[in-house]
Amino acid sequence: MQAGRVVKASGLVLLMVLSTVAAPASAQEVVQDPKQPSPDNPHMHIYGNDDLSQCFSHFDGNDTTGSSSEGYGEEVWTSQNSQIEMDYTCKMEESFKQDMYLDGNGTIEILLIFQIDADEGGCQGNAKCENLNLTLSKGTFELAREEFPNVPLNGNEYTLNWQIPIDNNMTRFNRTEEPQLRVEFSYPGYNDALTGCLFFYCGGEFRMYYHDPGNDTAEVEFPVVNQTIPGEGGGEGGISGAVSDALPGFGLVAGIGALAIAAVGASRFSREE
Repeated sequence: MQAGRVVKASGLVLLMVLSTVAAPASAQEVVQDPKQPSPDNPHMHIYGNDDLSQCFSHFDGNDTTGSSSEGYGEEVWTSQNSQIEMDYTCKMEESFKQDMYLDGNGTIEILLIFQIDADEGGCQGNAKCENLNLTLSKGTFELAREEFPNVPLNGNEYTLNWQIPIDNNMTRFNRTEEPQLRVEFSYPGYNDALTGCLFFYCGGEFRMYYHDPGNDTAEVEFPVVNQTIPGEGGGEGGISGAVSDALPGFGLVAGIGALAIAAVGASRFSREE
């Protein structure tokens, strides 16, 4: 009977030792994925196809797979009475493998380049005129929205830099709440009512540039930190709580160790009886 208890306790101790080896290895594997965020890999890059019907993002600045070979996506209108209207969302290509934590005192910085050609003077009567708007979301939850009235509509390139201070809703992105970036714009196109666009320019265009490896274009920089929520999985705090936050799987190891100690204690108690 005593030998059986010793074998069980030894088995628990062995499982505890294996856990200390396996947990850091699995965490390291996640960090090394170039498409996933980490403190050393904090830039989310924006990619997409030729006509902006598909826009996606990930954290690998060298992997342009599936993105336009031209380096941008655009839509062009050529007829009179056109409305230059865009509404699309750039989503993560794949889910996070672990939660992303941000510095509560940091700033999210979004850098994009647009080229828009529309009739700025066409806002008359019932014409729909909405400046470029960007919305940053966490899954379906809207974090920040900003209007950019200074973006020129004359066809020239414009570099947009949007800085968003971190608040309590932004310090943690769960694995089911990856960041999304929505782009909205609506303005009348150029219209030639006299000749029906035979001699004058009609319509317009909307272009957004994608990330170009080696250049700081079409990217979102997050102040990623290597930490968890204080006390998460650490019980009532103290040194064991701090270590469990720092070392993946430590909480599991501590629990298994307690079971092993209890099993050994039970065998001693039985012998004394």
